[in-house]
Amino acid sequence: MRLLRSSKFFVPQARNSSTQAGRRRVVITGSGAVTPLGNNAQDSWRRVLAGESAISKLGPEFKGLPCQVAAQISRENLQLETHLSKTDIKLMSPATQLAVLAAEEALASGNLKPKELSEEQRERFGVCVGMGMFDLAEVYSTWNQLQRGYNRVSPFFVPRLLPSMACGHISMRHGLRGPNHSVSTACATGAHALGDAMRFIRSGDADVMLAGSGEACIDPLSIAGFCRLRALSTAFNDNPAVASRPFDKARDGFVMGEGAAVLLLEELEHARARGAPILAELLGYGLSGDAHHITSPSEDGSGATLAMQRALKDAGVSPEEISYVNAHATSTPTGDRIESHAVRRVFGEHTPQVQVSSTKGAHGHLLGSSGNLEALFVVHACAENILPPSINIEQLDVGVNVVTKACEWSQGQGRRVALKNSFGFGGTNASLCIASYSEE
Repeated sequence: MRLLRSSKFFVPQARNSSTQAGRRRVVITGSGAVTPLGNNAQDSWRRVLAGESAISKLGPEFKGLPCQVAAQISRENLQLETHLSKTDIKLMSPATQLAVLAAEEALASGNLKPKELSEEQRERFGVCVGMGMFDLAEVYSTWNQLQRGYNRVSPFFVPRLLPSMACGHISMRHGLRGPNHSVSTACATGAHALGDAMRFIRSGDADVMLAGSGEACIDPLSIAGFCRLRALSTAFNDNPAVASRPFDKARDGFVMGEGAAVLLLEELEHARARGAPILAELLGYGLSGDAHHITSPSEDGSGATLAMQRALKDAGVSPEEISYVNAHATSTPTGDRIESHAVRRVFGEHTPQVQVSSTKGAHGHLLGSSGNLEALFVVHACAENILPPSINIEQLDVGVNVVTKACEWSQGQGRRVALKNSFGFGGTNASLCIASYSEE
């Protein structure tokens, strides 16, 4: 192995770290998040474990819509101006702004400063950050400006809308010249971004990747659109904190959330060489398509089943080694039931030994930024040996073992291994296999 010395650490250039079939191993060394629960990963994680809810009532501009609740980030508490310049804010959409902040935290928590790296090192440092939906409110307001005259349209309108711009801004901000790849696969965006980034490292295209997604589209037009799909909760407008209730019998739809989460992924020998803090290991990635319906999964859960089975195969892990599934479960009557059915199909007789939870009761459904945020929680669960709960369950409505209070993740012998599921409109599915880090 050839090592390049930088002012701070060694950077390996080897392509053959040992793992399943000689593949390079990929570990997670940093995490960052801006969520309705908190302006950083640790505060968000702490509140999830405490079983708190960040869902609140929407403002007067949403009057007349069937859904009156959402999980919003307090822009006042976030104080964007202290993190971003006026020019940054003008150039970036709200989702991009959140993704940039999450990436900054991921780098800081991973003790990695790109500006201290050599040009060659930055050429092997990439970004894979996606976005599920662009800002519909910006489209509507710009259309109104156009009615007043062509010159009223901002020259930054198109760049602010592009889902790839979060990726672009992060790479430009830190001089990262490795793979620059953006994902947009509806609610599976964040999980696909993490899986794709893992593959870039495995294949030798990069040694380090910032990966995740950002989403910020809580506006009257978006809420109205999802209401017309009958996808949102409307039964708990007077009690927002309990509106998102995955796996509960009274669930009636999801609650919109917003935010961003970014993980720092590294090739194992790269992380070891610089003495990086290793939180967990990304073992496998499975993808599938339902080929069924634009919004609903097939009743037999075959798409979710295939994604989980493929993630296990990619990881070289047997179903019996899995002890936790972080479910996509958005709190819709159909989706939660079908996913639980798929879990039973994948694990068979081992199902009673698999603990399951969805943290969306606490932070709502962040659409394209849900899979990456929830993967971040799985990473912290692996590192700290504690499972996050599903909250607001009064009457369990599915045949899986659901965690309702934060508890120790006791696996007995061996390491802790989990699956993280994400499914999106159009029948796009992703499953990630994440495990506590082992030297072996």
